[in-house]
Formats: sequence, structure tokens, C-alpha cells
Amino acid sequence: MKVAVVSGSNKGVGLGVVRGLCKEFEGDVYLTSRDVGRGEAAVKVLEAEGLNPKFHQLDIADKESVLKLRDFMKEKYGGIDVLVNNAAIAFKQAATEPFGEQATATLKTNYWDTKAACEILFPILRPGARVVNLSSSAGYLGNLEKSENTEKAKKLMKKLSSDDLSVSELDAMMKNFEVSANSGNHQDFGWINSTYSVSKIGLSALSRIQNRELSQDSRKDIVVNHVHPGYVDTDMTSHKGPLTIDQGAESSIYAALLPPGTPVRGEYIWKDCTILDWVNGPLPSHV
Repeated sequence: MKVAVVSGSNKGVGLGVVRGLCKEFEGDVYLTSRDVGRGEAAVKVLEAEGLNPKFHQLDIADKESVLKLRDFMKEKYGGIDVLVNNAAIAFKQAATEPFGEQATATLKTNYWDTKAACEILFPILRPGARVVNLSSSAGYLGNLEKSENTEKAKKLMKKLSSDDLSVSELDAMMKNFEVSANSGNHQDFGWINSTYSVSKIGLSALSRIQNRELSQDSRKDIVVNHVHPGYVDTDMTSHKGPLTIDQGAESSIYAALLPPGTPVRGEYIWKDCTILDWVNGPLPSHV
């Protein structure tokens, strides 16, 4: 039996991804949530629609929680076939927390915790597995061109897009943003005034590295892609997005169900399931 796992999926785009996979994926689909009660309530919503999702508690910020999920998946299924890394946070525009505090908190969930969860779960990915990392239009590398320090921004972009960028180098860059954001001089290094954007740029860069490394793995045909769901009507967007959660899930479901031997590897997949150039763009006018 194949199995799919979607992090942070008791609501929003994650819930839409679970719904879609329940309809199209040939295997069990696990809705996960930090809070058991909310997760089980979301499962009941989908069951009322005639679907049959499973539930497992998962908090990517809690190593023990991730380890428990890993052990469960390894024992019951022998591994994981689809992993959708959806869990993320974003501060509202009206947030009053200092920029540095927002940077630390945003990177913790969107980059560091996601990366740590992958490090625990990747060893049990089965041959042919598909990994989907939820990035964003905010995660487009060209957004760094908005920096006041264009010369430094270009250097950042060159390094982030390098085909031989290592995880340790990327970690150091993300740490540089976090430290400089707390010091108030992040623009001196070429960064921009968006903690969410930098966190998703980091995740997209990580996705490319992960795919490159897994392409050399003895387990064949494991693919990692990063996707933009679109501007979706969710709590994260304060329900300002025009897309439904099911529309926002389309790019993730596409990436999760890519066929054996797909050429779509390490790509930046847009909301309409087209592939965009993460390095050079340009982005469509409508996100």
C-alpha cells in the first residue's frame, strides 16, 4: 500500500491537498496537524464528503513528533511515497513584532523546521517517491532585486542559484539574514524587507539541492519540486486571496502525482501547473 503525508493539513491549502489526493492518489492519505482535535475534526469534514483520509499528529517543530511519524510510517507502510511539506507561518502586515523577531520565527518554521523534518523523513522515502515543498511567488529568487543594495543582492542571487550550492552554505546564508535582520542591517547584505519571502526563497533553494542530492541516491526516481499555490483564501492571507483551497492545491497535487521517470525535477511549479524559471523568471503578472 502506498502512502502520502501532508504536513499542516487540518485547514487551508494543506486540507485542499489532502482532499485532492484522497480523490486521485492510489493509496492512503494522511492529514496531519499539531493539534489532535483540530486534525480529527478536519478528517470528519472530509469523511462527510465521502473521502477516507487517515490522521496522524505531526508538529514539525517537535523532533519527537516527527520521529514518531517516521517510525509509524516505516512500520506500517515500509516508508513514504508522497511527502507534501505544507506547514508554514506568515506574520500579518499589521504585525507589531520587531522585524528581527519576525525573521527568527518565520525562518524557524518555514526553513529550519521544514529542513529538519525532511532530514528525518527522507531516509524512509521509497523509490519513486515525490516530495512537494510549498514555496510561493514570494519565494521567487528575483524578488531579491527589490533590495536597496543591488550589487550585494546580485551576489546573493548568483550563489543561491548555483548548481553546486550546498546545504551548509544555504544554512549560513539563512543565518546571515536572521542575524542581520535582528541587527537591522540586513539590506547591507542584499536582503529585502520580507521575512516570509526570504524564508520561501530559502526553501526553494533547498528544494533544488534536495532534488540534486536525491538524484544520486540508490533509491531510484525520487523527485523534489517546489510549488506556488497561488493567492488563496486562507487564514494566512486573511481570506483576501481569490482562489479556493482546492484551486490552491492543484500545483501540489500535480507535483505529488508526477509519473515514473518524469522530467519535472527540482522545478518551480506555478499555480496552474506550468514550470517557471526560478532563477530568471519572469513571473506572470497575476500571482
